[in-house]
Amino acid sequence: MADSLREQLLKSGIVKQVQETRPAKPSSDKPGPRKSGAGPTAGGNQRRRGNAPSGSRPSAKGDSSEMNLAKAWAMRAQTEQQEKRQAEAEAAEKARQKRERKLKLQALLEGKALNIEAAEQVRHFTYGGKIRRVYVDDAQLKALNAGELGVVQKDGHYLVVSRELALAVQALEPRVLALLVEPGQGGVDEDGIPDDLMW
Repeated sequence: MADSLREQLLKSGIVKQVQETRPAKPSSDKPGPRKSGAGPTAGGNQRRRGNAPSGSRPSAKGDSSEMNLAKAWAMRAQTEQQEKRQAEAEAAEKARQKRERKLKLQALLEGKALNIEAAEQVRHFTYGGKIRRVYVDDAQLKALNAGELGVVQKDGHYLVVSRELALAVQALEPRVLALLVEPGQGGVDEDGIPDDLMW
């Protein structure tokens, strides 16, 4: 009786048997009665299957985020198309207005130019950042310097026109008015070149 309970158990072999049976686990390659799906493994599988709908929640969130992203892209594409159509419409409108102004300008200047082919006097002026010239006679030179006549650019040519016509052209298409001296400027036109300067 001096032996402890543990030693007695070890001698009797009970402890050994308990230790051997405890770690024993059914291996996958050994056939066993649990193939039918009964037992804790099947229950675990059933629990996992039961949890499947709850596991699908994140994917539903992912689907909704994908839908929102697709919706945003569609809205962006629609906005870009709208902006493109608007820009094209504005460009077409500007082109139409430009054509109309050109036709009106052509009709306005038709047969109204006062240029003299045999004119020998040269009147210089600045237009488009460069020094230009138009040939006039003495009377036209004085009238240009006094502001009674003007010069209009049309198709690369410079036309001498009356002051009234020059003002009408300025109102229609300011960029084609090449020269129009304001009366009483005292011999110097708006670009600082003296009227009587000979080049």
